[in-house]
Amino acid sequence: MSASETIIHTGNLGRSFRVGSEEVVAVHDVTMEVRSGQFIAIVGRSGSGKTTLLNLMAGLDKPTSGTVTFEGRDLSRLTAKELTQIRRHKIGFVFQSFGLLPLLSAFENVELPLRISGVKRREREPRVQEALEMVGLTRRAKHRPYELSGGEQQRVAIARAIVTRPPILLADEPTGELDSVNARAIFRLFEEMVRNQGLSVVAATHDSTLLAMADEVREMRDGGLFAPDQPTARFSNTPATSPEQGTKAPD
Repeated sequence: MSASETIIHTGNLGRSFRVGSEEVVAVHDVTMEVRSGQFIAIVGRSGSGKTTLLNLMAGLDKPTSGTVTFEGRDLSRLTAKELTQIRRHKIGFVFQSFGLLPLLSAFENVELPLRISGVKRREREPRVQEALEMVGLTRRAKHRPYELSGGEQQRVAIARAIVTRPPILLADEPTGELDSVNARAIFRLFEEMVRNQGLSVVAATHDSTLLAMADEVREMRDGGLFAPDQPTARFSNTPATSPEQGTKAPD
């Protein structure tokens, strides 16, 4: 994939919900693109719309307005089977809760997506080893989640997300349950993957201390996406897409 190729593009993207008689706007008029080999951090408070935006980008939710294209394909025009294939092979997911299966070892947790995808056993082992090596956990491969620290568990979750070799990783508050040392280590790992493997990463976070590691920073507020005045934790008051903002919605 070319270093300048667009993986995900959103055009005037919006998502609203009905809560009783009230319309709640979770995402409002967001236009952005994610290119290959790019690390984008989206910062914002809880309820600002970050999770909803990531769900729309992954095809897990359908927009009320606007479009999401993945490698040039409009997600709204794809069948459920086609969307499943994209999520299974093209997108890696990392969440705040690690989501590891407690009875499986680190190796087996990482291997699971390959099993689901039908990858043959002789191909699975080297790919799992490769993923664990990338996150620095080769020596912990046989350990179960309860034998690992929080930071190690999140590294296993990241290895599981990248073992299918997707072009993009979507991370929703991946450091929310970690202390500051482990949080920085996870973001540094993302930074290394972008630089060394050409992976694209979009990470939503409320931790402004981590933003300096990203190539590009955006702030989400009341469903709207804002451009920072510089690539740090300080932002301008000018929306990146539209001056009109929706009402606050839970992530």
